[in-house]
Amino acid sequence: MTALKARIQEVFDEPACDKNQGKSEKERKKGCTKQLAPGAAAGGCAFDGAKIALQPIVDVAHLVHGPIACEGNSWDNRHALSSGVQTYRTGFTTDIGELDVIYGGEKRLYKAIREIIEKYDPPAVFVYQTCVTALVGDDIEAVCKAASAKFGKPVIPVNAPGFAGIKNLGNKLGGEALLDYVIGTAEPEFTTPYDLNIIGEYNLSGELWQVKPLLDAMGVRILACISGDARYQEVAYSHRAKAAMMVCSKAMINIARKMEERYQIPFFEGSFYGIADVSDSLREIARLLVQQGAPDDLIGRTEALIAVEEARAWARLEPYKARLAGKRVLLITGGVKSWSVVAALQEVGIEIVGTSVKKSTREDKDRIKEIMGDEAHMIDDMTPREMYAMLKEARADIMLSGGRSQFVALKAKMPWLDINQERHHGYAGYEGMIKLVEEIDKTLYNPVWQQVRLPAPWE
Repeated sequence: MTALKARIQEVFDEPACDKNQGKSEKERKKGCTKQLAPGAAAGGCAFDGAKIALQPIVDVAHLVHGPIACEGNSWDNRHALSSGVQTYRTGFTTDIGELDVIYGGEKRLYKAIREIIEKYDPPAVFVYQTCVTALVGDDIEAVCKAASAKFGKPVIPVNAPGFAGIKNLGNKLGGEALLDYVIGTAEPEFTTPYDLNIIGEYNLSGELWQVKPLLDAMGVRILACISGDARYQEVAYSHRAKAAMMVCSKAMINIARKMEERYQIPFFEGSFYGIADVSDSLREIARLLVQQGAPDDLIGRTEALIAVEEARAWARLEPYKARLAGKRVLLITGGVKSWSVVAALQEVGIEIVGTSVKKSTREDKDRIKEIMGDEAHMIDDMTPREMYAMLKEARADIMLSGGRSQFVALKAKMPWLDINQERHHGYAGYEGMIKLVEEIDKTLYNPVWQQVRLPAPWE
């Protein structure tokens, strides 16, 4: 437990976070956010954050050491897709019971690791600590070390019990596990001057695959994506990349920063949502790689690609501009989407009446102000009642949010579109922007909304 506290404090003291460095020493020790209230941990605890961050490593067995409910709550709750192996979609858990709480669950954990290796033979096993087993005092680091020595496979402890804090902290603790036990433990067969790491991209609904063809056309190789559609070996040799792009706000800033310090891999934060942001990100990738020794013609190839792709995208978006001009959107999301989706929607003339910033960093909020101006309506915590009132009074024409708020929109008989991790469509890259606009258009003009607003025949 002492080691966990020390690790949490180290994560709280993140040098690459401007907001954190602006605090006094006393404020910094308190961490980034308020502690979770009892009963509010579901879907947002540290364990959940660590599992979300690491589960898209698709060939690894992800073993949850705790009650079966922990695995049931986090299993397959995101559409992080794989281009091949499906091991990551098998739910492994030690399913501890009352006797394990009394006598300890370390032997049960060891046996579970042995069974997984014998039956599935994955390249590695990730073991996740949960609240109950941490409180009982199970030493997962010791068990993983013994199992790794016995079976000759990497067995990685992920010490992020739910009570440690919120989901964002869990993302970082998952990243620390990669830094401690995985990154730098293997070497690639070959390297090129065009090797790139993408950090914080989870390949939700195949979004990585919407971006990869653009990088292929530039001649850039994705050495490792941490962690969308990743293989264990790719993460292990990711320290040989020449540059890195951090996609998901500050969720994995510790990986990007420590890889820069340890392996001199420069990084930048960018977005693949919206035509302008995609182009800017491609330019910055090319600039960083040239700075690291890639041939200068990479910049010219990138500009030529951007010109062709932008022209094609705008031509396909033109028919939607008149239909969507002046439509008002209420955006209830967080993190990088709180500003990158705003910029993407404004490109086709959609008005943003409000965007939530509950899970956004100060840098995210600054970008929102830069995009929307000082009058930006940033919502810190909107209650369902307030959402319902805004939609019912038609201050918004459509709501973009996660699945938890969809029933508010449906009760108000207003269009709703899923923008969060459970969605079935990818919205990254130029193709993704076109898909997002298509889905908004289909949702807004679906005839069902006119029908549900009519009086019932018996009224």
